[in-house]
Amino acid sequence: MSIEVLREFLGWCLAINTGLMIFTFIVITAVGDTAAIFHGKMFKLEPDTVRREFYHYMANYKIAIIVFNLVPYLALLAMADGS
Repeated sequence: MSIEVLREFLGWCLAINTGLMIFTFIVITAVGDTAAIFHGKMFKLEPDTVRREFYHYMANYKIAIIVFNLVPYLALLAMADGS
């Protein structure tokens, strides 16, 4: 696999994952209270705990996107520009 193909792959992964993260944020923001109550009943948790876990999920997802998509993509961009 060439560097160009890998860079394009990581670029698409970054775009798709960022889009999913933004979509999830919008959904959580729009129906946060309803979702917190629903999931709270489902898992026998307080709605405040569910809301906190939503934000933990978003933070972990953002870190995963940065570590596994953005940083390798930028490194491959730097390698292509340096040669």
